[in-house]
Amino acid sequence: MERKKAQLYAILREMDRVIVAFSAGIDSTFVLKCAQEVLGGNVLAVTAASETFPERELQEAIDLAKQFGVRHEVVQIKEMANPDFVSNNPDRCYHCKAGLYHTLTALAQERGIQHILDGANMDDLGDYRPGRRAAKEYAIRSVLQEAEIFKAELRVMAREMGVPNWEKPSFACLSSRIPYGSLITLEKVGQLDRGEEKLRKFGFKQIRIRHHDQIARVEVLPEELGKAVELAEKITEILKGEGFTYVTLDLQGYRSGSMNEALREKSNA
Repeated sequence: MERKKAQLYAILREMDRVIVAFSAGIDSTFVLKCAQEVLGGNVLAVTAASETFPERELQEAIDLAKQFGVRHEVVQIKEMANPDFVSNNPDRCYHCKAGLYHTLTALAQERGIQHILDGANMDDLGDYRPGRRAAKEYAIRSVLQEAEIFKAELRVMAREMGVPNWEKPSFACLSSRIPYGSLITLEKVGQLDRGEEKLRKFGFKQIRIRHHDQIARVEVLPEELGKAVELAEKITEILKGEGFTYVTLDLQGYRSGSMNEALREKSNA
């Protein structure tokens, strides 16, 4: 890990001024902290606020940037105005990221900044991620992948550096909880956001609600399935209160990108 961190710093030293696409997740937080250590005041953190980005995540980004003493700006992205995003086809993530990177590229050109960095790490190479195509088209630098750093490794490095959210659970876009082909609406996004926020108060290490119209499919880590069963009545009450008719617990447990399983099964058929 020391070799990889040294490689990351060497990559960053080759840059002058950078924008870090900063979501307050551990990946982009780690990139931001490393960029700040190498480039100092030549780092600008930019967070995209949108209808599908929870207010609590935006506030955390603002607070972290302030804590680090990094220049920080918030840009508005209108995802729901994009029919290619709302229709929620399997390339939805491409259209979302293309909109973000278009905005960041325009900002970089306006400020004379040569490089835009994201938080994609080596683990992101192992799943279906059409947003990576947009990153290539806009020449976004994935410095963690360039240094061959995996998620578990960056968490250890972040902890050693004193990054406060080093063990923050992964948080994907709320629209990724909605099956492909099912329209994305603000109503569905609101149900998911409020529901997950309420269930987090039970202390689950990781939790997802997948939106299957009237059905809420709840994913927790396999080792916490028993806890979820014990809380079944309360979980059901909360999610029915958000408008779901049925509440189910996925017995496979949480896994990143579970909505992509249907795509893999179709391609293997």
